[in-house]
Amino acid sequence: MKISRTFYEQPTLAIARELLGKYLVRKHPDGKTVGRIVETEAYVGPKDLACHASRGRTARTEIMFGPAGFTYVYFIYGVYYCLNIVTEEVDHASAVLIRALEPVEGIELMKKRRRIEELRNLASGPGKLCQAFAIDKSLNGADVCAGVLYVEDRGEPAPKILATPRIGVDYAGKWKDKPWRFLIRGNEYVSKT
Repeated sequence: MKISRTFYEQPTLAIARELLGKYLVRKHPDGKTVGRIVETEAYVGPKDLACHASRGRTARTEIMFGPAGFTYVYFIYGVYYCLNIVTEEVDHASAVLIRALEPVEGIELMKKRRRIEELRNLASGPGKLCQAFAIDKSLNGADVCAGVLYVEDRGEPAPKILATPRIGVDYAGKWKDKPWRFLIRGNEYVSKT
C-alpha cells in the first residue's frame, strides 16, 4: 500500500525510523525499480546545523519549507544526487535522507544504470541509489504520495534498528554527534557499518 501524506507529517525522527523496511518504488519508461529502505538520516529543521535549511530559505531549499511528502533532490560533489523526503508541517524545513536500499525488483536495470554487477554495491549509498533508480534533479519537488516515485508499506514486521551519528556532517558542531542515522541492524546493504 502506498504511504499517505499524513505519515510524512509526523515528527522527522519517527519517520526516519519508520521508513526502514518500507519499499521505495520508481516507475520509469525503462522499467520499474524497487528497493527496501535499509538506511535513513533525519534532518530536523533550521536549528539543526547539519540540515541545509540551517542556511536559510533559498531557491535550493525552498521545497523543504513546503508541505510534507515531496522530494528534495540535490546534487553533491558535482557527481551524485541525493533523495530526501520532506517531513512535518509547512515552514518546519525538515527531511529524511534515504541513504541505502536493498535491491528487490528491476535489478538488471539497476546494474545497467550503475554499470556494475555486484548486488551489494547497487544502492548502498545515497548517490548509488539515485543512479540505480534514475533519480535526478527532474524529480526535485515530486509528490511521493502520487506519481512515479513513492514508498510502499507491505505490512512486514518492523525491523531491528540501530541508531548512529550521521555521516559527513563534521561541519555541524554539536549537531554532528546526534544519533539520527538509522539502519536495519545487520543488513548487508547499508552504506557503512
